[in-house]
Amino acid sequence: MNPLAELRYFFTALGYFTRVPVPRWVGFEPQWLNAAARYFPLVGALIGALAALVYLAALHVFPASVAVLLSMGATLLATGAFHEDGLADCLDAFGGAYQREDVLRIMRDSRIGAFGAIGLVIALALKWQTLAALPPWRAATLMIAGHAASRAFAISYLVSLDYVRPEGKAKPVAQRMSALALGCAFVFGLPWLFWPAWPDWRAGVTTLAVLGALRYALGRYFVRRIGGYTGDCLGFAQQVFELAIYLMGLAWISS
Repeated sequence: MNPLAELRYFFTALGYFTRVPVPRWVGFEPQWLNAAARYFPLVGALIGALAALVYLAALHVFPASVAVLLSMGATLLATGAFHEDGLADCLDAFGGAYQREDVLRIMRDSRIGAFGAIGLVIALALKWQTLAALPPWRAATLMIAGHAASRAFAISYLVSLDYVRPEGKAKPVAQRMSALALGCAFVFGLPWLFWPAWPDWRAGVTTLAVLGALRYALGRYFVRRIGGYTGDCLGFAQQVFELAIYLMGLAWISS
């Protein structure tokens, strides 16, 4: 393993998924993106850490509901709403078309429709209300876990499904991922589900089981509707997994 190459892959992942400037020496080659995919959950953990820091700092001045909104705004600004865009595009496409060709055509359209707008509002509102209802430190740690683990599960589709477009912005990423690379991604993304606010390991295991079931169901749906996945499907899946982690965190302490 070449440390310089791995560092370049990490910065490639950081530059691809965020608006954070990367060092000029890193450069960019499209073929690096598939190798960089193993670092997507680590980038997610950093985005989650940003959310947690903004949230905890804002709590000194504002109530929890406002602090959560500020943290969400910080992550949306840092990522350019990359995954939220995929969520809206998929909801418009899957909700507004029946034929595979129409689904892919609508998914490519940059305009947002009723399904996308309504779904995006509901998803953001659920995140906001769920995190605001949690105790501060649990909410902060769940932000890190949610951003990291959701990306690990989303990129797992690179192992099992086919990319359905002949070209596209996600095409360089969408090569088959090796089991070793996926294992690295899981190491970067999944341990956060057990740290540190959930000393009861059963909560983490239960959340993993729910994420696994959601992954299976979404994968089956993608294959049935379009024969595989697109970049928007990965963004859609990431948002579903992230929201599921927050809801599981709230359900666990409410039960």
